[in-house]
Amino acid sequence: MDYIKSIFKVSSNEDFVKDVLSAELAEIGYESFETETDNLIAYCPINQFDKENVLNLLQEFPFETSISVVHEEMKAQNWNEEWEKNFFSPIIVENRCVIHSSFHTEIPQLEYNILIDPRMSFGTGHHSTTSLMIASMLEMNMQNKNMLDMGCGTAVLAILAKKMGAKSVVGIDIDEWAYKNALDNIQLNDCQEIDIRLGGVEQLTENDFFDVIFANINRNILLNDMEKYVKVLTTNGHLFMSGFYENDIEMIRQKAETLGLQFVSYKEKSTWVAVQFEKK
Repeated sequence: MDYIKSIFKVSSNEDFVKDVLSAELAEIGYESFETETDNLIAYCPINQFDKENVLNLLQEFPFETSISVVHEEMKAQNWNEEWEKNFFSPIIVENRCVIHSSFHTEIPQLEYNILIDPRMSFGTGHHSTTSLMIASMLEMNMQNKNMLDMGCGTAVLAILAKKMGAKSVVGIDIDEWAYKNALDNIQLNDCQEIDIRLGGVEQLTENDFFDVIFANINRNILLNDMEKYVKVLTTNGHLFMSGFYENDIEMIRQKAETLGLQFVSYKEKSTWVAVQFEKK
């Protein structure tokens, strides 16, 4: 698939500004991001690119900062090679889990070793929301749990859950590229028993029940789909959600509590948060 490479020059040197910009770009079709000193570089499938949507987003951007953009068309290529050259380096979370790709050679020996070839899918662990969710899972006892990874991207959370002893794991993503990448990554990690599904919440069936659900998407989708998550969450089960900011917690919490969930805690990193709820 051909892509549009958009180079956004951002006047602010605050990292959270680029984080917010990448989150808003993800909602209009952009799939992957990398940062330089003053630039955010974003990639969008050419069939999803709308220049007018980008201009509107920049005009309505919530922070006082100057942002300019240049778009380039990119032909289909070896995305793993691009990640190797430009961005993806091994990530260590809580000094217990290392996430790396097949082209890395110096890998620390930690409790959990996850091999991810990301292509253009979200979820290498570089983004604050992914690392927050990984840190949250590392605090859980996943032994013999049934786990759902909603918006699985590369399937990094699903793979970690299986390596931590989860009994069954389902990963769901609406993006076909992510779906195919997740299938590749579960093979790389010898976790073929993970059930990867293409689609959204409609992929959840009446036979699905989960002790733990991780949903790293965005605020609006979480608010819209939370009721479906609760229906398949077992009593005393835990729901972790990320993909939004600290000032969104109250809105998420109000919705969750109307559905019978009890707020447990939240983690924060670079203005992003991950919240934990329990079903009573």
